[in-house]
Amino acid sequence: MLTIDFNVTPDTSADKGLQQRRRNFLTWFLGASVTALFASVAYPVARFLGTPTQPEAATSQVQAGPTNDPELVEKGFKIVRFGSEPVIVIRLSDTDIRAYSAVCTHLACIVEFRKSKRDLFCNCHNGEYDLQGRNIGGPPPRPLRPYQVHIVGQGPGQAGTVFVSRT
Repeated sequence: MLTIDFNVTPDTSADKGLQQRRRNFLTWFLGASVTALFASVAYPVARFLGTPTQPEAATSQVQAGPTNDPELVEKGFKIVRFGSEPVIVIRLSDTDIRAYSAVCTHLACIVEFRKSKRDLFCNCHNGEYDLQGRNIGGPPPRPLRPYQVHIVGQGPGQAGTVFVSRT
């Protein structure tokens, strides 16, 4: 007759090896997850803190529009892009048009022309510049960088085109 013994103890060495492999996998998986989480947080922060590289303008001159541009006539100024830098073009009269860097030398805010006071004003910290770009009030440490203005094609009864170039 055949008897079956139900009190057989299982082989624990194979079980321990399987548990060790599971533990190693879970440790590796947890470490990889924490590393991925750290990288997904650190990469955007590093990109934000790093200075972006923008190519310098390949041209030495930009067209700012006609002398009778509605924005230039109505507000007295217009902001144009000169490569990566904004430039403020100011219309004082039909023949007197000036251009300066529109970036305040204090904290790099954008300046505006106040037609009533005939000055350039940075509303971030009340910086003031005169019509020659010199700082006359507030915290800006340096004057604005001037640009040359050329009016081309101005004839009798027609508007000229304003070009801004580096000095």
